[in-house]
Amino acid sequence: MYSLRLLMSMMAIMGLLWTAPGCGKPEVNEVRLGVNAELTGSKPAVGASCKNAAELLAAQVNQAGGVKLGDKTYQVKLFIEDNEDKAESAAAAAQKLITQNRVLAVIGPNASGNAIPAARICEDAQTPMVSPWSTNPKTTEGKKYVFRACFIDDFQGQVMAKFARDHLKAETAAVLYDVASEYNKGIAEFFKKFFEEAGGKVVAFESYTKGDMDFSSQLTKIKGANPQVLFLPNYYNEVPLQVQQARRLGLACAIIGSDSWGSEELLKLGGPDLEGSYFSTHYAPDIATEKARKFIRDYQERYGKTPDDVAALTYDAGSLLLAALAQAGAPDRQKLRDALASIREFEGVTGKMSFKGTGDPVKSAVILQIKDGRFTYHASVSP
Repeated sequence: MYSLRLLMSMMAIMGLLWTAPGCGKPEVNEVRLGVNAELTGSKPAVGASCKNAAELLAAQVNQAGGVKLGDKTYQVKLFIEDNEDKAESAAAAAQKLITQNRVLAVIGPNASGNAIPAARICEDAQTPMVSPWSTNPKTTEGKKYVFRACFIDDFQGQVMAKFARDHLKAETAAVLYDVASEYNKGIAEFFKKFFEEAGGKVVAFESYTKGDMDFSSQLTKIKGANPQVLFLPNYYNEVPLQVQQARRLGLACAIIGSDSWGSEELLKLGGPDLEGSYFSTHYAPDIATEKARKFIRDYQERYGKTPDDVAALTYDAGSLLLAALAQAGAPDRQKLRDALASIREFEGVTGKMSFKGTGDPVKSAVILQIKDGRFTYHASVSP
């Protein structure tokens, strides 16, 4: 008898959990989207931008009446999970969003080191995922359910290698990168490959591990190699310290970077030591299209700041999902995946994207210069 009562009690509790808010089956009038973001950890500015842009998009869609699919109208409901900027947490967050929150699709993660393991979870669960900011090819490689809103690292590495050779006229280059990060390591290797193919010589290829604070040993070797340009494909929270230490050691060469520089936190942390540096990224607010300008105005009105590339890419990732959902005609994971795979052209706030049958868009990059303490448009580069 006791066992039977215990079993009945457990079943009752499970029933309550199943019908509690945020659990169980979606309401008939809602489309559930997950957001897997780096809200804490070493890159909280990335997570904040992702969360902000996703909430802005959801609010705009709902205020406009929601998503109409056939004869039904749905409100967008977000479920936001903090992946703590850790690979294992990103995978766990993806699992929770899919199995507990029963989301239709997942936006994020952003950092490639988090997106790659989360992508495996989404692929295995046959749940569409769109990463706003993960540029490493491994995120989408061999997957049918995983997409992205950004260009990939081989293109970005080629862009900066060509920029160093053609614009900066550099014949020699040095690279300092995080060997433990899929993103940093991947783009460092692509830059080296393309710079040398363009006739340049990489005279120093130095590495460190996430969490390191003293780069004097590597930078001393780099200074001794006397490069004409230093490439730092590292995150906004790491680059300022690296640049400051490089300048204190007397390294006077040009310094360039990648899209991981895009947060305004870089400017606050780096100060005048970063003046004149260049980096590749996804869009430039000062040459934005009307569509992008509206997004920038709306974001500024809601959050009191200019959206960075992560925010813009998150908005595009969510918009891409909603465009595919309208084409799918029903809140069904398989139909949504098939609709995403069928999209060939899409115009977002970060520009036009062309899809060639994979989850990777073909799109232009922009190069920004840090000038007078601000990010300033310098050039656009097409694939």
